Amino acid sequence: MTDPSALVDPRAVPDSEPPLTRRQRREQEAAQARQAKAGRNLPAAIVVGLLLLGGALVGLIWLPVVLAILVIALLLLGVTEAAGAISRRGLDIPMVPLWAGAIAMPLGAFSGGAEALVLALLGTVLLILVWAVVEDLPARGESVMASAFIVMWVPFLLSFAVALLGQDQGNLMVACMLLMVVSNDTFGYILGASFGRHPMAPKISPKKSWEGFAGSVVGSVVVGTVAVQLMLEHPWWVGSLLGLLTVASATAGDFAESMVKRELNIKDMGSMLPGHGGAMDRLDSLVFSAPVAYMVFALPFV
Repeated sequence: MTDPSALVDPRAVPDSEPPLTRRQRREQEAAQARQAKAGRNLPAAIVVGLLLLGGALVGLIWLPVVLAILVIALLLLGVTEAAGAISRRGLDIPMVPLWAGAIAMPLGAFSGGAEALVLALLGTVLLILVWAVVEDLPARGESVMASAFIVMWVPFLLSFAVALLGQDQGNLMVACMLLMVVSNDTFGYILGASFGRHPMAPKISPKKSWEGFAGSVVGSVVVGTVAVQLMLEHPWWVGSLLGLLTVASATAGDFAESMVKRELNIKDMGSMLPGHGGAMDRLDSLVFSAPVAYMVFALPFV
């Protein structure tokens, strides 16, 4: 009887490959990382980023109303994304009250400050209640609570940045806040990616490390101290305090969105900003930082 192994073409049997060396493994991991990054639409990300930056600069330097319009557009995207994500859990979220609140709150903050912003929030919550009754929504209580959470999380908190614009040197205050938020993200990413070994909250945000948090503190405090002194002529400690509080609030915002996404079992809140994911993935650090900056600059001794 013929041996079955003799029927196999020796050329079809690959030689056993030697194990990879440490250097080869590092090169392979680097190639995989580059391939993963290539999945992101980099040209679209650059174009969208430049458009957002250009609109923000025009609003901060020349026309504050342009920045208010940009914030309204982002808030409309944000509430739509958040409502769509929560709706996947079977809740019927009414969009018209959310859109109305996303417009009314920044407009109220722009024209009447924090007092008008709070009135717009109360009006939006009342509209949500009336809408739920008139439309006879299923799971009415859960729908109202989820809708109220969305309007307080997204348009209400972020509209404090618009409220700053109505104050003396408000455009410079918003510019300082944005510089500190960007410094928080940039320095945190650099040190976290280079030296991150100890996660802050692995069950919530595994990539957030204490080393990255330290980088955020250093970067935001230094940039805040310099920016507030040069741009607003406030004492140096005001910038240091605001930089430290910005790191705390931006980190809390990042964790808050991560918890929501984990609860909903999703990776990104949306995909409405090409190359960037969802609007909320870009606004998570700002939503808590805006009211913090507003309160610090409103202190009587600042």
